Amino acid sequence: MELSRQDTHWVAGKLVSYFADFERIDDYFRARKIERVKDLPAPLFGFGLEDDMFQNYDMHPQDMNFTITQLPNETFDAMLEKTASFSPETSIPGKSLKLVVKETNTNTVVGFIRYGSPLINSKPRNDYLGHTPDLDIFNKHAIMGFNIVPIQPFGYNYLGGKLLAAICCSHETRRMLNAKYNTEFCLFETTSLYGNIKGASMYDGMRPFLRYKGDTQSNFLLTLGEELYFELRDWFTDRNDGEPLIHHGASSRKLKMQTKMIGTVKQNLKKHDQVGYEHFCNAMETANGVTTQKRFYMSEWGYSNTREVLLGKTDKLIKAENFDRFELEGVLAWWKKNASKRFDNVVAQGRNRTELEVWNKDTMNSIDIIR
Repeated sequence: MELSRQDTHWVAGKLVSYFADFERIDDYFRARKIERVKDLPAPLFGFGLEDDMFQNYDMHPQDMNFTITQLPNETFDAMLEKTASFSPETSIPGKSLKLVVKETNTNTVVGFIRYGSPLINSKPRNDYLGHTPDLDIFNKHAIMGFNIVPIQPFGYNYLGGKLLAAICCSHETRRMLNAKYNTEFCLFETTSLYGNIKGASMYDGMRPFLRYKGDTQSNFLLTLGEELYFELRDWFTDRNDGEPLIHHGASSRKLKMQTKMIGTVKQNLKKHDQVGYEHFCNAMETANGVTTQKRFYMSEWGYSNTREVLLGKTDKLIKAENFDRFELEGVLAWWKKNASKRFDNVVAQGRNRTELEVWNKDTMNSIDIIR
């Protein structure tokens, strides 16, 4: 696709200016989040959702009990949007199971879990298996935690993130996945959200439920924000005689569209302005550096031969000695012990947070991204 020199410089400037705003991944998350909530009223999706969120901040972890349930998709997505610091994708192809965890005494939600199909490729996983797996076999037995998000400040006061992650590794949720997809899952994996800009992750210290397996390899460009993406999509379509750069039925269409846009800019800059071309390439390379390596974690759900099953060497799972510890009762006992220490400490130190944190136009500049 050929662009005029003027058009090439205009669109290149738009892209360089956008990515120049982000020095760290949390800068990007905040910008995307604000973009989604800045025009929405405080009661984002109507009244009542906040009332369904845990707010009993003087309740001790030892007095809590939990159940795992589901909500209608629209309600789940709305509550997750209000809670999560990032902007969760609501429609991702592949497997999906959305769960909420409720504290039963108060009948209120303490957090959200969304399972999905694992990433196609992962260095820590490949190292664990010895090579890239046969995806037909691997996908029958493996699942990933994409959203593990506690209500705040339940997460801060009570190690809510660890509670949800441990529940992800419980036989209770594994059986839910087995029933939905008529298979036997034996591997759960997830990654830290903020990567190596933090020295630790909420998933650390969770053995035997979750074990750190290394860092992912991240070197890709951040996705454009909605406003700029749609502006440039329409701009390129107009200059391409009304034809979109990527056809409507393409998978991962937004990512492919963005890649095509940047490739088109490079092609035309190289023709019109060699200095500008080098500047643009350097700017995109710098933007690639904003993404971080993420800490990668795995759970074998208490099986001793998960690796052999994933490699197709056997289809018979063998229970390890600690298999029963992964039952929900064992998971909650582990959490209560650790959460009690955390809660007692924050109360003793006067750090116990007592106000519900939800994202809307009134709070978007006051909530900490990394909590």
